[in-house]
Amino acid sequence: MIVEHALLVSFSKSFGLFYLIALSVAVAVHAMKPTNKQRFDEAARSILHDEAGPWR
Repeated sequence: MIVEHALLVSFSKSFGLFYLIALSVAVAVHAMKPTNKQRFDEAARSILHDEAGPWR
């Protein structure tokens, strides 16, 4: 029983590590795609466009 538990824990730790690495790479690739540049630039500027003055 202990051997099975240790094997399951080590497998889940390894799988979680590779899952997070793959997810991080996928997010970085998505953020660096040239086709997304215009959308990200517009999102960065849109925050300032909605401001008319100080908040009251």
